[in-house]
Amino acid sequence: MPERAEVVSARALDVLYQKTDKVYYEFARGCGLSETAYWILYAIEVSGGHAAQSVIATEFSYSKQTVNSALKSLEAKGLVELSFAEGSRRSKVVSLTRAGRAFSDARIVPAIEAEDRAFSSLTARERAEFLRLARAYTDAIDRELAGIAQKGEGK
Repeated sequence: MPERAEVVSARALDVLYQKTDKVYYEFARGCGLSETAYWILYAIEVSGGHAAQSVIATEFSYSKQTVNSALKSLEAKGLVELSFAEGSRRSKVVSLTRAGRAFSDARIVPAIEAEDRAFSSLTARERAEFLRLARAYTDAIDRELAGIAQKGEGK
C-alpha cells in the first residue's frame, strides 16, 4: 500500500518540531531531569564544563527565572555549582561538579554524540541546506509573529 503523500505546509513543520521536542522531553525525563535542566547541562558540556548563566539563558531563549529554577534543581542534585564570573559581582558561571561530570559523561555526552551521528547521516550539502532553511524559516516566523504582537500592542 503506498504511503500517504506528505502535506507540505507550515502545519507539517509544526508537527515535526513537536515530535523533535517530544524526543528531547522524553530523553530528559529518562535522565531524571526537566528539559531546561537537560539543556543547561548540554550547554555546560559543549562549553567545556562551565558556561555563563546569562549565555545559557540567551542561547536557549529561556527567561532568567526559568534558568534559575532549573539551576536550583541541578544544584540540589549536586550536579552543578555556581560562582561569580571573574571580576564580577553579578554575572555567574555554572560549572559541573565531580558528580555532574560523571552524570554528563554517562548521559549528556552520549546524546551529543548521537546527535552528531544523526546529523552526519545527511550529506554535507544536505546539512548546509537544512541549516540555511531552518535559519531562514526561523527568521521569517520571528518577523511575522513580531508584526502580529506589535499590532496587538497598538490597540
